Amino acid sequence: MPVEPLVCAHTATRVSSVLNRDVKQFGKQHLFDGSEETCWNSDQGTSQWVTLDFPRPVKVSQLHIQFQGGFSSRLCTLEGCKTGEELVKISELYPQDSHAMQISFQVEETVLDKLKITFGSSTDFFGRVVVYHLGVLGERL
Repeated sequence: MPVEPLVCAHTATRVSSVLNRDVKQFGKQHLFDGSEETCWNSDQGTSQWVTLDFPRPVKVSQLHIQFQGGFSSRLCTLEGCKTGEELVKISELYPQDSHAMQISFQVEETVLDKLKITFGSSTDFFGRVVVYHLGVLGERL
């Protein structure tokens, strides 16, 4: 099956926090805008996260992510579920502390309606995470 981007205009996105509550400059919309000039910048905290509620079931197979070096996560935990079910852990990823696009983290293919990506163990002393690009790829069912 062909792999395609799963995030669309109808995907509901939530984030744990936004730096100084400045959603215009650092909000969640910048995760998917394709611009190298914008980013989601979390506020301080021990664990930051992004949730994606897809409009219909999907099968996630890859995650692409681009952090700002010095503000990345040493551990990304992926959890997912179908509507009305509890989140279950799908996999753990170990990104590099780099500004480079980190492509093709292979994910155990799972059918889900909701995906939660938790950024634990930030490389920033205050727990902030900066993401320039987040790509979730797979198959729409």
